[in-house]
Amino acid sequence: MPADGGQVADWFSKPGDAICALMHRRGVTADDLATHLDGGFSELRGLLEGHSRIDARSSEVLSQYLGGSTKFWLKRQENFEQALERAVEAAAEHADDWFGTVPIPRSSGRRPATDKAVRDELRRRMLFYSVPTISTWEQRYGRICTETHFRRSMSFMPLNSAVLLWLRRGELEAELVQTRSWSPQRLEERLDRIRQLTRINHPSRFLPKLRSICAEAGVAVVIVRTPDGCHASGATRLVSADKAMILLSFRHRSDDQFWFTVFHEIGHLLLHGADTFVDSDETPTDELELQANDFARQCLIPPEREEEFLRLKAVRNSIIRFSVSVGIAPGLTVGQMQHRKMIEHSQMNFLKRRWKWDEIDHACV
Repeated sequence: MPADGGQVADWFSKPGDAICALMHRRGVTADDLATHLDGGFSELRGLLEGHSRIDARSSEVLSQYLGGSTKFWLKRQENFEQALERAVEAAAEHADDWFGTVPIPRSSGRRPATDKAVRDELRRRMLFYSVPTISTWEQRYGRICTETHFRRSMSFMPLNSAVLLWLRRGELEAELVQTRSWSPQRLEERLDRIRQLTRINHPSRFLPKLRSICAEAGVAVVIVRTPDGCHASGATRLVSADKAMILLSFRHRSDDQFWFTVFHEIGHLLLHGADTFVDSDETPTDELELQANDFARQCLIPPEREEEFLRLKAVRNSIIRFSVSVGIAPGLTVGQMQHRKMIEHSQMNFLKRRWKWDEIDHACV
């Protein structure tokens, strides 16, 4: 038996697992289901993550739109709570291992003072990662920490806790996104449609379209702000056998940075498959990152227009004219000129679009 008490009896399955499966099977979107719950999206998130209980009212909604009787859903909740408490009880003896290893939001990592608080903190960790034991967490997330390609000053570095929390929040948000089965071919076929979105000014207009286009190819596009200590701009990960995730942070809130990151992450999915990648701002030094960068550059500046691009100067009308002719926003051309040291980073920034968090948050609702 594992040291953390990992028996079959300690296993639990959230009601949210059944909710997600039935939503996908019946073609019910998160928006559709949330509108019928009294608590809207907040309640739906809580049900999926295990923080909200299925009660008489929500069991009626689930029964009506997903199937199963109200009795089935209430019993599903009861069984989950009993299984979760068994897992918490089994883990209590090894609580220090949990607190020292498994990060969660808004936690110091220290052991709480009372037995009740210890169990509450264990429960929070189990729910956040949907794991019953330390060994399960290490198999699922410990490997991510050591094997994820993390673009920083080195080509391959362990993830810190803040990055892991950001990735996990992205996974949870991706559960809300209904997609077709993951298909690299369908994603590649949609590159031109995605590229056309770069000319749209406002996140409230281009984000829903970006999500919809990518969902057709089995990719959930998720926007999550980074927590303190996480400097990531984007990430890719296969969250299931038939769903990929592009996780974006809008870190710099400018169009050149955002769209380059989008195409960089698409490059990882198309070129590098199932590996998990997290990208920050530092200069890449490994071959995989250079490949994704080249892919993104060619998506923005077509190879057949490269020579013309390289002749551009810091002249407003010339940059706008070139950008219109290749079908991208002028800010993206400026960003590429700056990155390739054709102009200074202080030049031509007035051609970039910049967004406030209110605009981004509104588009993510």
